[in-house]
Amino acid sequence: MASTSPRRRELLGLLGVPFDVCEPSFVEQPTSGLVPREQVAHFALEKARSVAGARPGDIVLGGDTVIESDGRFLGKPRDREDARRMLTSLAGRPHQVHTAVALCHQARSIERVDVATAVVHMKPDGGGIERYLETGEFLGKAGSYSIQGSGADLIEKIEGDYTTVVGFPLSVVAGLLRLAGYPVAQEEVAALYRRTPYPNWSRFAS
Repeated sequence: MASTSPRRRELLGLLGVPFDVCEPSFVEQPTSGLVPREQVAHFALEKARSVAGARPGDIVLGGDTVIESDGRFLGKPRDREDARRMLTSLAGRPHQVHTAVALCHQARSIERVDVATAVVHMKPDGGGIERYLETGEFLGKAGSYSIQGSGADLIEKIEGDYTTVVGFPLSVVAGLLRLAGYPVAQEEVAALYRRTPYPNWSRFAS
């Protein structure tokens, strides 16, 4: 896995597949002219490529998540004030969460990237943003919130896959692994979605 995200490690672990974690060397820099879905796909693929080059015989997964609001790209906040600005702009409105998953196997010339999108409806702010900022959870989170943590209290509902909002849509990951010949049973993935074994998953399960 070409990611240092603990959330992606935890989610991939739910599939029961053995994996190693490698820090990608790719540095995220937004590319002019790309819409958010294109940008997140580019980030995920370049992360996977940066590890696959050193491990050509391995299946390498990369992932990235961005928030889209009114066509604008929202990444991770610089600081608390930036987080407050982002969360205030999202309050009381829906926005889109795009998570891309890329798979590379250099020796077999396999490269594939899929993007999953979920719509998140945020509650109007009634003081919840300031309480959330006190937790410090906003650091390192796209859009400044974490649905798997205290950020769930800011969310009214979601449309789509909960694991997309966390940052690693497991149905997409499993499909890519099957595409590369790794046996992940569709029935086991479906059972995982019924069990919802991750913080706040059952709260937002459709």
